[in-house]
Amino acid sequence: MDAIIIGGGKIGYNLLKTVKERNHNVVLIEKENNTCFKLAETLDANIICGDGTDPEVLLDAGINNAEIVAAVTGTDEENMVICQIAKVSFNIKKTIARVNNPKNISMFKALGVDRIVCSTALIADMIKYELDNEEYKVIQTFERGSMILVEVVISQNHPWCNCKIKDLALQECVIVSIINNEKATYPKGDTLICENDAVLFITDHLNLQSLMEKSSNGGMRYAKKRG
Repeated sequence: MDAIIIGGGKIGYNLLKTVKERNHNVVLIEKENNTCFKLAETLDANIICGDGTDPEVLLDAGINNAEIVAAVTGTDEENMVICQIAKVSFNIKKTIARVNNPKNISMFKALGVDRIVCSTALIADMIKYELDNEEYKVIQTFERGSMILVEVVISQNHPWCNCKIKDLALQECVIVSIINNEKATYPKGDTLICENDAVLFITDHLNLQSLMEKSSNGGMRYAKKRG
């Protein structure tokens, strides 16, 4: 099991459809019987009719094997509770919550929810990045989701390893910080990226996907040869 979605409304439906199209295993939990039946008739997916705040229902959905829990009901309080149960009771690595009232964002953060978003597309992209790639982690979104702050931990085989920032072929991507041994460095052109560095950069969704693809193929190493 890869992901569990709680909430079968419009956002939950579109999210389930999107995640399935990306070939991830996913279960959706919805407490309204009629909504469950409609979802089951429309999508070839695992639908469980039950209360997503009930640990027994979460167990039936396979939460012990889940990597991500996305709470996208229409109630902020319910989404908070679901994420808390997932974290505290089941040690879920990543929780994603839909926030309906922006005033509640600080509360979600205080409760330790990993990702707090409003857009269906952003939730789907976050699930995709978390499931598809262990290196790149979406930290925060900006400009109503058009820009994202991403962290990548540099492995020995990463194309950026042992490269200076000025030599990287970066487009629509700004490196804002490099963290090593819990010490943050403000990057300059001559800053050398080393193994185990955590590099924070801002980009958009399209360019993040391009960076991930180039990284997996060993590309994006140099804009020019280092002298």
